[in-house]
Amino acid sequence: MLTSIILVVCVAMALTLILLILLHAGRGGGLSDMFGGGQLGGSMAGSTVVERNLDRLTVIAALIFFISVILLGLRVT
Repeated sequence: MLTSIILVVCVAMALTLILLILLHAGRGGGLSDMFGGGQLGGSMAGSTVVERNLDRLTVIAALIFFISVILLGLRVT
């Protein structure tokens, strides 16, 4: 029962990470431009509130994914 819950969390975080990483702006802009993360200038690119919040969400999702993978590995063996 607990293993299936951890597995669901792991898969959900993997899909969330894929979505969040695709939202990040690359060199020429990205999907985050649609949500207000557009470039304001050469030196200001990536320093908007939207980009910082997106960075924080990505780090939190990555930590949850990492913890769920470790827990799943300990639980299976």
